[in-house]
Amino acid sequence: MRRWLYGLLSLAAAGLWTGAASNAQQAAAPPEEVDVALVLAVDVSFSMDLDELALQRNGYIEAFRSKQLHDAIGKGAIGKIAVTYFEWAGGNFQHIVKPWTIIDTPQSALAFAEELGEAQTRRGRRTSISAAIDLGVQLLEQANVTPLRKVIDISGDGANNDGRAVTTARDEAGAKGISINGLPVMLKQASYFDIDNLDVYYKDCVVTGIGAFVIPIRERHQFVDATRTKLIREIAEMPGDGVAVVQKAQATGGNNATCLAGERQWRDRMGN
Repeated sequence: MRRWLYGLLSLAAAGLWTGAASNAQQAAAPPEEVDVALVLAVDVSFSMDLDELALQRNGYIEAFRSKQLHDAIGKGAIGKIAVTYFEWAGGNFQHIVKPWTIIDTPQSALAFAEELGEAQTRRGRRTSISAAIDLGVQLLEQANVTPLRKVIDISGDGANNDGRAVTTARDEAGAKGISINGLPVMLKQASYFDIDNLDVYYKDCVVTGIGAFVIPIRERHQFVDATRTKLIREIAEMPGDGVAVVQKAQATGGNNATCLAGERQWRDRMGN
């Protein structure tokens, strides 16, 4: 009896040790390799009306449903991407709608689109592109993947007017090898807290990295095509001659005033 009990306990101990060793091996497994780790940062400030918010969300949904995007992912060196989607407004308003998700098949892309379509859209005050960039950097640092490229994708309809300077956040992200691209929404004529030439502002003050680009949306029907084009370009890495296609704003000089346009306009409007 004692021998039988001892053998049973030995087997149980061996099973526990094997399970622990297996768990340790899983925990020590290297992060999954992907072609690109892509952060989608989407403006939901009150300057975006409900129709624009719906069009913006639908642009991403239809992009992830498209065969062109599925083909772009499949043709990558690894054939998979990691993507996360969050909505932002002021410096204290960010909401992660979809955490990091591996997309490596049309089915996984369609599932991502379906879940985006079911998620509630929230709204917030002010516009802090800098805080959105900072959260994007944080998410990239926390992602359990090894990407060939790291990209933050910013879409919005206004200039930074809350939080730290957008150029500071942009330059810190760029120094870490992160590219930032922009999708400025320019459906309405600039008024009150808006600025003119938002696409130029994005080009000079927001985007960075080799091949960084801006695709403005000026008509409602452009949302789907512009969003799909942007995502395919980011996934397929098409910088063009390997040279940055944007001119970065300088710390001093004429561009500096432009990059503080949102903050200055907010102060003027609020009488500060």
